[in-house]
Amino acid sequence: MSVAHDPHYGPWTVEQVLALGEDRGQRRELMGEALMVSPAPGTKHQRASLRLASLLDRTIQAAGLQAEVLEAVHLILPDGLFIPDIVVVEAAAAAKDPITYDADDVLLVVEIVSPSSSGRRTDRLLKPPYYAEAGIEHLWRLELEPEPALIVTGLVDGRYVDRVVAEAGRATLIEEPFAVEVDPGALVSPRRG
Repeated sequence: MSVAHDPHYGPWTVEQVLALGEDRGQRRELMGEALMVSPAPGTKHQRASLRLASLLDRTIQAAGLQAEVLEAVHLILPDGLFIPDIVVVEAAAAAKDPITYDADDVLLVVEIVSPSSSGRRTDRLLKPPYYAEAGIEHLWRLELEPEPALIVTGLVDGRYVDRVVAEAGRATLIEEPFAVEVDPGALVSPRRG
């Protein structure tokens, strides 16, 4: 079955990308004026996202912080529209139930590195400067291959600097933006029956 599309010529805007509607089969993001389309994440990625989001949510609730953990929401940046795997936003912003979030509402962004070469390049190299330009203080990158590792970075002089590298098989305490203990291996391993 084929689907007719109106051809799009020229640069994209945030409004045009949002008007495309929801599509669970792919993610549509805007880098500058260029539309980036990526396939929906696989099982290992989704398992890690769910478990890390749940861990962050329990941690935030236990600490009584005024924040909310969300997966795959639209984040508007000065020069783009991204869909991070996980964001921690201020509770007041989430209470408004918006379609998009502004970077000013974000306490933490987590990207789970996609296994494709283009996904690795996007998550490791292309997205961080956009998050930095937006002033998002904390960016975590969860690497799935070759072994799970969580790279915790913080914004210093306009760019991200590695602060902690958590490796699989070892619970590591991460202290910013809030204290949480993470074992990247536990985030990705399948449940034993």
